[in-house]
Amino acid sequence: MSRQLVQYHPVLGHLFIPGLKTRMPHESGGYLVQTNSAGFRSSHEFTRSCTPGRSRVLVFGDSFTAGDGVSNGQRYADLLEARLPATEVYNFGVPGTGTDQQYLTWRECARDIDADHVVIAIQPENIRRNASAYRLGIDGAGQEVYYPKPYATVDGEALVWHHQPVPPGTRTSAELESTVRADTGGRFRPLRAAVNALGVKDLVQRMTRFQPQPEYDSPTSPDWLLMRAILRQWIREIPQPVTLFHVPLYHYVEGVAEASHLQARLREVAGETGAMLVDPLPEILALPAETRRGFRFASDIHPTPAYHARLADTLARHLAAR
Repeated sequence: MSRQLVQYHPVLGHLFIPGLKTRMPHESGGYLVQTNSAGFRSSHEFTRSCTPGRSRVLVFGDSFTAGDGVSNGQRYADLLEARLPATEVYNFGVPGTGTDQQYLTWRECARDIDADHVVIAIQPENIRRNASAYRLGIDGAGQEVYYPKPYATVDGEALVWHHQPVPPGTRTSAELESTVRADTGGRFRPLRAAVNALGVKDLVQRMTRFQPQPEYDSPTSPDWLLMRAILRQWIREIPQPVTLFHVPLYHYVEGVAEASHLQARLREVAGETGAMLVDPLPEILALPAETRRGFRFASDIHPTPAYHARLADTLARHLAAR
């Protein structure tokens, strides 16, 4: 997530700067970013009422949905709109967010927007972000700092929200409270940095069968119980039909990690809530290895245009059938 593109938000933690139109440098050669007046990455404004004769789908997610690394029109939500005649797709994706912040985004910014369907995109790393009160980032001086974010804890069946409003500014590692967690981007950070520097990341992951998100391994893990509670409450409040859309990480796409526990947890929460689950991973794994490697960039793990196109195809088939 580029801090050039977002600004502080007292409820969500951060949101895109409204009215942006800029080109971001990237290993792909750069990509275009345009935001609307509501602070979401879109080439058009969001209106409350549906356009006569058109249905509307709202999509929520993190940077994989917001489209880091690709231009607006190359994202799966924009491609979905092109694949579904007479359908508007509003993309409420915000980079660097967890499912908790995405739920708050719906509640704060989209609850009153007319729609026919809601898609909640599950990028597996969201589970780690939900359990964190701070997220590691880089400030304007190039220094590592921690940005406060909203977070929830579970009290029985209820969610208790903290950091509301979200504290402004940043914190150093020494200033973090010892009683809360901070998201530093995953486990074994120093080791991963060393492996990346040696250029043997893919080899090491295949040899070790590295599991990027062990929080899904057990249905009673604290982080999964929190994510489950967030999804259950959010889906209960949504009046429209809901689709849970699994957006697989490259570890699963390229077959270097086992996704069965993650898939089981998503099936469980879909069964509990009545949401439909769309999981493109089984079809993706049937593709040739070189095709699947083309679904992320050489260094950046975000989806390439080819991966966005594949995600749009899968989601379009599901929504057309609905």
